[in-house]
Amino acid sequence: MTASPARLSIRSLFLWVIMAIATTTLVISTGLSLSLQINAYRDDLKETVVMLADIIGQNAAMDIARGDDTATVRHLDTMAQVDIVTHVHAYWLNPNRDNNLSFLASYHREGEPPIQDQSGRIDLFNAPVIGDSVIEFARPVMFNNRYAGYIYLSASAVQFNHLVTQAILLNLAVLLVMMVLTFILALRFQSLLTKPIEALADFLQSTSRVRDYSARTPSSSIRELNILTDAVNVLLARMQDHVQKQRETEEQHRALNASLEDIVSQRTVALKEANQELIQTLEKLHQYQRQIVENEKMSSLGDMVAGVAHEVNTPIGLGVTASTMMLDQIVTIQQNFDSRTLKASSLDRFLRDSQENLNIIYRNLNRAAELISSFKQVAVDQTAENSRTFCVSQLINEILVSLRPQLKKHHHKINVHCDPTLHVETKAGPINQILINLIVNSVIHGFEDTDSGTIDITVDLMTSSMLKLVYKDNGKGIADDIRKRIFEPFVTTRRGEGGSGLGMHLVYNLVTQVLNGSITLSSEEGHGVEFLIVFPVEPASAGIEKN
Repeated sequence: MTASPARLSIRSLFLWVIMAIATTTLVISTGLSLSLQINAYRDDLKETVVMLADIIGQNAAMDIARGDDTATVRHLDTMAQVDIVTHVHAYWLNPNRDNNLSFLASYHREGEPPIQDQSGRIDLFNAPVIGDSVIEFARPVMFNNRYAGYIYLSASAVQFNHLVTQAILLNLAVLLVMMVLTFILALRFQSLLTKPIEALADFLQSTSRVRDYSARTPSSSIRELNILTDAVNVLLARMQDHVQKQRETEEQHRALNASLEDIVSQRTVALKEANQELIQTLEKLHQYQRQIVENEKMSSLGDMVAGVAHEVNTPIGLGVTASTMMLDQIVTIQQNFDSRTLKASSLDRFLRDSQENLNIIYRNLNRAAELISSFKQVAVDQTAENSRTFCVSQLINEILVSLRPQLKKHHHKINVHCDPTLHVETKAGPINQILINLIVNSVIHGFEDTDSGTIDITVDLMTSSMLKLVYKDNGKGIADDIRKRIFEPFVTTRRGEGGSGLGMHLVYNLVTQVLNGSITLSSEEGHGVEFLIVFPVEPASAGIEKN
């Protein structure tokens, strides 16, 4: 069904089109015919007036040249036999008045009032001029190839107006009759065309309501409608076949549904069991992933412990050696003192050696204490989840001190650009782990083929509550296929060489989930890397640090 009722029908459209075409054609043809008739009447009237003026001029040429008004009047009076002539004036060129026109004679039809002298308006009537009820014309009179004067003639245009009126009425009557005949013929043709269409429409509506697709439409006397009815019958036959096949298919479906319900029930139970197993497997996979990430963190902490232990061992060993030497010298001095053989030079040498050994012991113990303090703070930060207020540059320096055992084998340069008075409140542990992973990645991957790389760490506040950390190195960069997946788990270029592929995934999780920030990577192969890390912080006053 259509969404809205149609505004036009074939019946009305056909009638209006035929009437519009016929009316336009009749109006144009009637207008042209009327225009031609009126122009013919006008031309006849003008020719008649010109002919009369010529006759009068020829008869009165000699009289006008002599100025003989009596003879001219006799010639003008002959116009009484012409019904349409109403006034005639004769003017001659008067030599006594510088050849200006002078009135000579006139003729007025009986019952017509005289008209004024028209000599001043002669130039206006060089051609016949038709007014409302008169036609005026002025004709020059020639005598011996010279102008002798003018004949002014005024004739009645009543007959012309009557003929024009009759022509208009006749053409309008013919137009009206033709329009009526056209309307009657249009109705007849409309009936011949629209009745079969209406019958076809009624048949289709009845068929659609009853859904009896076995019915067929009757033929028509119009060839195009026969083509349409044949097409409708073919469509009905196909629909009948389709309905029959659909019924057979529905019967088969009902039979299949009865057997499929059991199959669906069995498969649903199996699907639920498989889904449950999948959920359990996925949960185990998440647990394994969390455990691997935690192991990665502990592995890096273990590497740090081993490095710090090795690093602390050297100053402590030096301190032990220096203290042992002092003990040996003290025993010697004690023996010399007890035997009263102690010399001033021996005592002086003992004091100098003691001072030197004590300085060695102090320096090495202080170095060991510094390493242990930095490692302690880094270890606490890696395992702690609480926020604290700290100096950013001091935190970075503690991280670099804890990484010194791993970095001392190389000649890499690390530049830190950070305001020493910058204090913030946030979680130090994630920052610690992020920087350790980035530096270790640069050493292992970025500086794989060089022993003198450069790392730049820049930290500043974007706003009062947003901290920006930019990490750059001038290593070999990251290939395109790795860069697109760098933050995914288990992505590494050292597969089978000890690389777990969890370092950058751990960094991404720490930045986005723990610090609620964002991290972006810019890198081209052979041109190093640049990480831009932005995360929210709480501003803190300089010199105030809460552990």
